[in-house]
Amino acid sequence: SLKDRAAYWMIKDAEERGILKKNHSIIIEPTSGNTGIALAGIAKLLGYGIEIVIPEKASNETKKIIESLGAKLYETSDDLCPKVGGGTDQSIALATSIASSRPDTYYSPNQYANEANFMGHYKGTGPEIWKQTEGKVTHFFTGVGTGGIITGVGTYLKEKNSNVKIIGCQPQQNHLIQGWRNFEESAKPDLFLKRENVVDDWVSVTNAEAFGVVKEVFEKDKLLISPSSAAVYACMKKYKIDGPAYVVGIFADDGRKFKSVYAEQKVMTKEEFDNDLKEAKHISEIAYM
Repeated sequence: SLKDRAAYWMIKDAEERGILKKNHSIIIEPTSGNTGIALAGIAKLLGYGIEIVIPEKASNETKKIIESLGAKLYETSDDLCPKVGGGTDQSIALATSIASSRPDTYYSPNQYANEANFMGHYKGTGPEIWKQTEGKVTHFFTGVGTGGIITGVGTYLKEKNSNVKIIGCQPQQNHLIQGWRNFEESAKPDLFLKRENVVDDWVSVTNAEAFGVVKEVFEKDKLLISPSSAAVYACMKKYKIDGPAYVVGIFADDGRKFKSVYAEQKVMTKEEFDNDLKEAKHISEIAYM
């Protein structure tokens, strides 16, 4: 997951500032999934306790993975991406309350405002994209959760070439895209607000458009992708580009932990999912081939 970069940077930053102490500190964070998985895995590796507050609407598979990594899980009745701003949602409120109850023990990275989240993508993901495209990238597409990816990658790419277009993908209201936010339903995170001017344009995507391309991508490329990856692909298909272009879209996750979601949304039955899974190539594996 792309969130490994942000999670690692946030933890290392807290270590360097003396906030985290191994075999003593407990990390607690509200998350819709991937950041929770990344934090749980890295915390376990480095010797920290980990507690995750997650919306109950997140996929069951996501929750099981987080628990399998040793994290204590709290569920709240929130949307798929914890809201920020006025009317602070239950996930953030609960994590904040727990952290403040024992400040000498608990540490919340607060990915929605943590500059280390931005730096993980500015120093990591952005340079990776520039190097792998040999500096030829012309358009970059991604959704927005915390704003770390779009601002971190966007800032880096524009420093390398100011003509690169940064395109934000915006889900419909009451959407089903785990990890994304619609700005009519939720305030913009502080991390995003600092550099939102890096975004050149926006594309909207509906639930139907996103889930509608999951099977298309599998049939074409044997990739079983997540709802957020499908939403990015749907946005890329909708966006009109004149002339030659080198387009990069963020597929932040594969589809292995969305079996229950795809069955519920009638994208495919659980049996079809299992059959497709046997044939599927996975983004995380292809990246290192």
